[in-house]
Amino acid sequence: MLYPRIIPCLLVHNKGLVKSVKFSDYKYVGDPINAVKIFNEKEVDELMVIDIDATVENREPDYKMIENLAVECRMPLCYGGGIKSAEQAQHIFSLGVEKIAISSVAVENPMLIKEIAERVGSQSVVVVLDVKKKFFGGKYEIWTHNATKNTGKDPVEFAKLCASYGAGEIIINSIDQDGIMKGYDLHIIDKVRESINLPMTVLGGAGSLDDIGELIKKHGIIGAAAGSLFVFKGKYKAVLINYPNRTEKDLLMSKNFKV
Repeated sequence: MLYPRIIPCLLVHNKGLVKSVKFSDYKYVGDPINAVKIFNEKEVDELMVIDIDATVENREPDYKMIENLAVECRMPLCYGGGIKSAEQAQHIFSLGVEKIAISSVAVENPMLIKEIAERVGSQSVVVVLDVKKKFFGGKYEIWTHNATKNTGKDPVEFAKLCASYGAGEIIINSIDQDGIMKGYDLHIIDKVRESINLPMTVLGGAGSLDDIGELIKKHGIIGAAAGSLFVFKGKYKAVLINYPNRTEKDLLMSKNFKV
């Protein structure tokens, strides 16, 4: 049986791990390999690693870093950042990565979703939609390049387009909630979830296990991803890699997920 997934999301910037607030104000939180080793010990469900420099700097993915991460990982690994072709995606997949995440390139060229899916399988193609709510009108739009370019595209309609091109999963990442740790944006999650039948993961805003529990209670089998929650501890946000232990996870599921 499928169960909800609880997924740490790690951002790579200048070869180190950082955490952002609304896609800016980056704080260094450690070394990627060391973080992976700790998450191995904590038996996380899945790990997401995003190189936030690659696309902005218009360079290829750092294949050596990806290989090192994949070799170390004892959990499914999703990598994103700098992927522009099906050939690059296939190479990354060959290094031991289970899922390929694309964002800006998918918005610019949705046909690439289909091309990558034909190479590595739809189940391994993840499209990340970084979304932001307009100040007036309440409309959501997709932004790219670390939230510096507004595409004007509607995330609900584009999620449906991604599904039609063969995407295997959609990630909704809230720019407004990023690093705030006050809960997920349930409104946009509801709208996208109602429009597609694909597996879905959400990111941006989780500040406690209760936030994850609320999401799971409402949507059942879904990916609950978080950054700050799993790299900071306490009200002063001391850097400490953490993740719910087996007892905590079992309690969370028993309270919020009906088998």
